[in-house]
Amino acid sequence: MSPADVSEIVVESIWVILIASGPTLFVAMAVGLGIALLQALTSVQEMTLTFVPKLAAIFVCVALTLPLIYTTLFGLSERIFDLIQSGTI
Repeated sequence: MSPADVSEIVVESIWVILIASGPTLFVAMAVGLGIALLQALTSVQEMTLTFVPKLAAIFVCVALTLPLIYTTLFGLSERIFDLIQSGTI
């Protein structure tokens, strides 16, 4: 296995990680920003107000994007297992 093959697998793995975690991170950031704006406008500084809605939004987002996460991770693992089976690795 050449260094170029290893580099290609690493780059593909990073892209899979970004695709799989991107929607959840975006939702968490958007909800956190919205709640921070609401807290700044109302001067309510309650810690549970930021935690509970963000946690609920993350759970909903993960439940909705689970097929995407599964598909991307399955594709990467299938590619790596095929490389192992073919003797390239």
